[in-house]
Amino acid sequence: MATIQKEIVIEAGLDRVWDALRDFNAVHQRLAPGFVTDCRVEEGARVVIFANGMVARELFVGLDEKTHRLSYAAVGGKLTHHNASAQLFAEGALRTRFVWTADVLPHELAGFVDAMMEQGATTMKRTLEEGEKALHAQRGN
Repeated sequence: MATIQKEIVIEAGLDRVWDALRDFNAVHQRLAPGFVTDCRVEEGARVVIFANGMVARELFVGLDEKTHRLSYAAVGGKLTHHNASAQLFAEGALRTRFVWTADVLPHELAGFVDAMMEQGATTMKRTLEEGEKALHAQRGN
């Protein structure tokens, strides 16, 4: 099994980043707009449409408010196994470390998943930091 991990530091407070991450069905609006172009809600899952045309059905697995961790699994498609989690860690008042981990099979698709996660992480960082800047500008900070 291939394990892929992306770790980014986001210039935004933990509470704001957690609020966006935990909103599982709004990934296309609050976390990764442009990378994810749409998200359709089904019972216990979301159907995510990516900018490259790929469609994934992702089952909600769990949410831990105390540890700021969300987990999900993709089912169907070319992957025979996919489980992922994202966890947040405060790095001061206005900085958050975002750790995103996915386990995938078959191994041959690890490069593809890695590239998708890299693009997604870049989009999330940009989106969340732009939101933080807009909030500060609105407040006059």
